[in-house]
Amino acid sequence: MTPERFQRLRRALERRQPDLTVLLERVNKSHNFSAILRNCDASGVLEAHMVPPDGRLPVHPRTSAGTSRWVPVQRHTSTEEAVTHLKSSGFRVVAAHPVDGALDYREYDFTQPTAIMMGAELLGVSDRGLAIADAHVVIPMEGLVRSLNVSVAAALLLFEARGQREAAGMYQARRISDEVFRERMFEWAYPREAGLFAAEGRPYPELGEAGEWTGSQ
Repeated sequence: MTPERFQRLRRALERRQPDLTVLLERVNKSHNFSAILRNCDASGVLEAHMVPPDGRLPVHPRTSAGTSRWVPVQRHTSTEEAVTHLKSSGFRVVAAHPVDGALDYREYDFTQPTAIMMGAELLGVSDRGLAIADAHVVIPMEGLVRSLNVSVAAALLLFEARGQREAAGMYQARRISDEVFRERMFEWAYPREAGLFAAEGRPYPELGEAGEWTGSQ
């Protein structure tokens, strides 16, 4: 770990948004899932959520570019469980789906704590997901197709959120707690060692300004 790389990781982590996330409801194509994780990383999402289509995490090696390391994914057993968890954590769950009455996504206030729910390819967000979401947004379409590819749609929504938050100054100062920052910083900088410490039930070492370990181990 060079000091230059450590500072690059630090700058990225300092801009992470703890109150912006995605909920992927049974997205089953690995290249789409991995592309969405890249979108999350690029827009500063701290962690993502998913309801797996068949109990697995469909990360595609050619498109993930190691993104699951930078954007951890929390799995949920059902849409109901995922939405309940997110709402209890202070998020508004916004379903991205072309339903009657859905708000143009550019008119939604993404500066509030927001979890964007994206549905499976072809079918979109489930009826149950639509019913329990707090709001619905849509990407207006001018052609004959009803919707965009799910990873493309996620990119548009996340970067609209990023633009609104940038304008509101929400990337200018660190917004995650000291404890989470220290933990994620060690996991980003030393992933192998973090796994060993976690397996042994030991706390992570403190890190110095250049990424060096400090204190007793």
